[in-house]
Amino acid sequence: MIGRLRGVLAFKSPPWLVIDVGGVGYELEAPMSTFYDLPEVGREVSLFTHYAQKEDSVSLYGFLRESERRLFRDVQKVSGIGAKIALAVLSGVSVDEFARMVQSSDVTALTRIPGIGKKTAERMVVELRDRAASLTGGPTGPGPQAYDPQSEATIALQQLGYKPADAARMARDSASSGDDAATIIRKALQSALR
Repeated sequence: MIGRLRGVLAFKSPPWLVIDVGGVGYELEAPMSTFYDLPEVGREVSLFTHYAQKEDSVSLYGFLRESERRLFRDVQKVSGIGAKIALAVLSGVSVDEFARMVQSSDVTALTRIPGIGKKTAERMVVELRDRAASLTGGPTGPGPQAYDPQSEATIALQQLGYKPADAARMARDSASSGDDAATIIRKALQSALR
């Protein structure tokens, strides 16, 4: 099994990327959370990978962070969910935000992720609630460490009608150190109107 690759980023076009490792190009599929933070083509990159073999295909998935790979694997353990929806989860919300949604049984927020209907969201809550704390490495209950203004701004932008990937990009591009969610949202909307 291939668990990690380090090499030169030879190509990237969501959701596909190619990493050249010693002259061999590995084609991987990656979520938008990874694409946002990839270096420029021609630069070195290191990715955690998930190797999947089915009857008629072999796939390799890449993630910049181990927590993303762990979430990708855990989501697929829910009955009826495959790699496509697992990638959509990571493209739509952060690992911390997903864990918060599951722990708080926020089915409505989960259904905003493309490909997830109400019944699938309910199954996720039931089957992943016990593992949600381990997704982030600790509890995600209320408290100063659990507050993530960028994630809150992303959810708010989604509620305003922006697609999850666009909302995440807008919030990330507008966030500055020390900004609260309202400030990030205001800056993102002002930027979108330009």
